[in-house]
Amino acid sequence: MIELGVGIGWRAEIDLTVERMDGVDFVEVIAENVRPERLPESLRVLRGRGVPVVPHGVGLGIGGADRPDPGRLAHLAACAEALQAPLVSEHLAFVRAGGVEAGHLLPVPRTRKALDVITENVKRAQDALPVPLALENVAAIFGWPEDELTDGEFLRELVDRTGVLLLVDVANLYTNQVNLGLSAVAALDELPLSELAYVHVAGGYESHGIWHDTHTTSVPAEVLDILSELCARVTPPGVLLEWDDEYPSDAALTGELDRVRTAMKAG
Repeated sequence: MIELGVGIGWRAEIDLTVERMDGVDFVEVIAENVRPERLPESLRVLRGRGVPVVPHGVGLGIGGADRPDPGRLAHLAACAEALQAPLVSEHLAFVRAGGVEAGHLLPVPRTRKALDVITENVKRAQDALPVPLALENVAAIFGWPEDELTDGEFLRELVDRTGVLLLVDVANLYTNQVNLGLSAVAALDELPLSELAYVHVAGGYESHGIWHDTHTTSVPAEVLDILSELCARVTPPGVLLEWDDEYPSDAALTGELDRVRTAMKAG
């Protein structure tokens, strides 16, 4: 497994902040936000220092009924090659159906029929990429009534069938715990953590009993507690902080990374 360390999501709005921050071992960039043939100067600077950059896709829709779009796969592959990335990550989600874009990462029906379709989608994506693929568990505000498997069981079987790696988002586990009553600790017990590529942490807020995973606030203690639970089971190759808007000061972001390291040691 590739050792990544502790990192932060690279965003154009905080590019200089990320360049200046001490203790950033790797970064992740939204693949749809970059052009492989004209990488942002900041990413080139980071790569020149030897900082790994992981392309993170949000639009592939690998959990949909349709086969992955070859153009989107080609873009992910080109990003990986341009950035000399150690791996590519995406979401176990569907984002479109019947030509209609959902504008959101929607949870897949956890049925055996869906598992067969997604297994083939994952294999096609793996064949198109020059580096390993990791899939992320998503946050949800609803579940499908016909689900036959838990999230952990579904992912375990998908890993067994395809060898795909896992990107475990502990903030998403917390979201599903609040919104759907699904125990985050129980999910950790079911997930094949031996195939862990790296981990996401992020902040959000609760409104009217619903947790919104916004990536715009400090990481809640409850999310860091889940990270500690994960670290008690396995040493994660990497842990990355996501922050997508309403950016705080450089010092505050550095403090968030320090909180992540403390939570990892507590595991």
